Amino acid sequence: MHAVRSSPSWIAIGAAATALALLPGIAAAEPDPDGNGGSRGSANATGSRDGHNLKSLITFSGSTGGSTGKSGNGFKAAGNWSPPACWYEPRSPAKFQKYVEGFYESTVNYPGQHSYAKTAAGQFRDMYKDGEYKNYNLDKADEGAFWVAVQDKDRWDQPDAWTCSELPFWVKNGDTPTAKNSVTPEVLAQLAYNQVEVPETKVSLAPANNTKVNLPTWAWLDGATFKPVSVTASLNTAGLNLQSTVTATPDSLRIKPGTKDAQLHPDSGECTIRNGHIGAPYTKGNANKTPPCGLTYLRSTGNGTYQLQATLTWKVTWTGTGTPGGTLPDGTFGTTQNITVQEIQAINR
Repeated sequence: MHAVRSSPSWIAIGAAATALALLPGIAAAEPDPDGNGGSRGSANATGSRDGHNLKSLITFSGSTGGSTGKSGNGFKAAGNWSPPACWYEPRSPAKFQKYVEGFYESTVNYPGQHSYAKTAAGQFRDMYKDGEYKNYNLDKADEGAFWVAVQDKDRWDQPDAWTCSELPFWVKNGDTPTAKNSVTPEVLAQLAYNQVEVPETKVSLAPANNTKVNLPTWAWLDGATFKPVSVTASLNTAGLNLQSTVTATPDSLRIKPGTKDAQLHPDSGECTIRNGHIGAPYTKGNANKTPPCGLTYLRSTGNGTYQLQATLTWKVTWTGTGTPGGTLPDGTFGTTQNITVQEIQAINR
């Protein structure tokens, strides 16, 4: 079982190595983030999203924005929870060796590099080449792997992305890493959560976007569009083969009319799913009936519009390799629609 180190010298070396990618004026040619050797050119003087840490080997499939990219469509946790911004993944001794050697060479050979940066890079290299691990544990390639810190490339500039401060550590096959956020099926599920793409929450209205004072407005979601979506996260490297699938299912729609002068239907403004549908489409002859989901505006917008906010809540569950999984925090997606409300014109005869 691996025990996480916390000695001052260990942390100091890690901090110095990390500084190479962060501090202005301490730039270096970036090693290949996949540990395949070579260089990716000069780093930006103020750091870069890749920095000097290895690129994640986790892939995503399903209702996602791409194999590795963040969805970016506004799907987020309903509360304060968020998926990990950094985590630990395994690398084979051979890949880890290529990465460390590339990091060292690019750092010490970069023109004008500071001496303390070169020293830190040398200490980092010596630890795995000539120190505790002896030639990167290449002779133990069948016995385990190095676990390395990886950041979410879309959250690189957030403080949470740098909380995985443990230097790469060795874990024997069959042992469980004790470092927080070491990849497990549950951690994979949490990362898949951040990749979920859901349809834009544009509510169908009748009357549509242009209604009358005291006239009930019906609201509903297209059942063919709003259905469960799933994302699978996979990691297959260094003898580790894990998968987790996250499924988000529409659950309820909350409407905010954009004014206090409105009556919500139901009064809570939250329309729950019924028989697989949220709300009900307007049908001819129901103009004066109270809709199961909707609202009634009590005052006109004059020359402006009201900003109707619609937020759809999704229930999120997951399953993973060797586990039935469980639940993750509800997710939400919301949009705003412009609504014009006019006075009903009466004709005196």
